[in-house]
Amino acid sequence: MSDPDNTPTGGKQDWEGFREVDRAIAENRLTAYTWKKTWADPWGRLKLIAISAALAAFVVFVIVYDVIL
Repeated sequence: MSDPDNTPTGGKQDWEGFREVDRAIAENRLTAYTWKKTWADPWGRLKLIAISAALAAFVVFVIVYDVIL
């Protein structure tokens, strides 16, 4: 898969929404694509911030409970 643009479409349908995902997989940048799409979506951004805050709170709890106390 050296050049993703030369691949046959497999039919007459052109899956416009999946073209960028296919290029991301071919270029091995799917994770970056997913993070950018999540950050662009307001609900996705809220979930990302909430999960990060919960993870940070858990790390602080573990440090305080196990190390300090």
